[in-house]
Amino acid sequence: MEKTKLPKIMRDFLVYLTTIKGKSHRTRKEYEYDLTLFFRFYIAIQNDLDSSDITKIDISTITIQEIREMTLEDLYLFMEYCEMQRGNSASARARKVATLKSFFKYLKGKRRLIEENPADELETPKIGRKKPIYMNIEEATQFIDGIQPNRASPRNYCMMMFFLNLGIRVTELCQINRSSIQGRYLTVVGKGNKERTVYLNDSCMQALADYENSGKTTYKGEGEEPLFVSQKGTRFTRQTVAKIVKQINQQSGLQKERLTPHKLRHTSATMMYKSGADIRSLQHILGHSSVATTQIYTHIEDEELQHVLENNPFNIVRAR
Repeated sequence: MEKTKLPKIMRDFLVYLTTIKGKSHRTRKEYEYDLTLFFRFYIAIQNDLDSSDITKIDISTITIQEIREMTLEDLYLFMEYCEMQRGNSASARARKVATLKSFFKYLKGKRRLIEENPADELETPKIGRKKPIYMNIEEATQFIDGIQPNRASPRNYCMMMFFLNLGIRVTELCQINRSSIQGRYLTVVGKGNKERTVYLNDSCMQALADYENSGKTTYKGEGEEPLFVSQKGTRFTRQTVAKIVKQINQQSGLQKERLTPHKLRHTSATMMYKSGADIRSLQHILGHSSVATTQIYTHIEDEELQHVLENNPFNIVRAR
């Protein structure tokens, strides 16, 4: 498939995202996709082209002069197209709004290439806050017990212990190097290349020792040696770890619907909160930039609080 040629200003913006803003290459690809779609839509509208198939539209000729002529109405039309013709959910459209806001802010604030920012007044679609899906302690125990004994089981067990005890992201797990661990402390590189230090409890230390003593696969790549090495001798990818989680889910007989590494992170956070972790501590452990993100875990108390209130001795219906 031929690679889409991008306008220079867009290439500059994408470089800025990774080198200056510290965004991941995955985030950069998402921004590239969103902007490519937007430019194709804009060209289609300006030239009365059929927007039902815009994948062949060349965006490499977009100029800064054309960008200066873009209006808030153009952005609204694009969001309507994403919702009505592409069937984008509120969260998918919210990401596109974030992309457009970031791009036009860069053009005005960093490059001084536009005087008016059309995305200033662009609202983000309201997204219903989803409750995190997680395992309870019995399900988590069944999941862990389902790791089949083989050469890879000490490694897989250690990875699952790190997920369930530390609440780390799958990308963070893949990036852990041997040098990331000093004594009982692990340095995790999170979103935006932000580092945080987490404590390794007894469960993690025991799992790590068993993995280290298991005759694990030798690393065959270049650069720093990863802690977790695949059977091919390479650093793990998110997709490979997801397959391992899926396999354990099936072999354990748990077969929890759509169980992913991210659900293990939710499980860890939920269990820590239920065990008394305060929100600020949890925010640091999970590496959330905003405490509002961490507060999604407070939902777990709702049913318990309801039970307490129903059992209040004054909960008496009296005839009047």
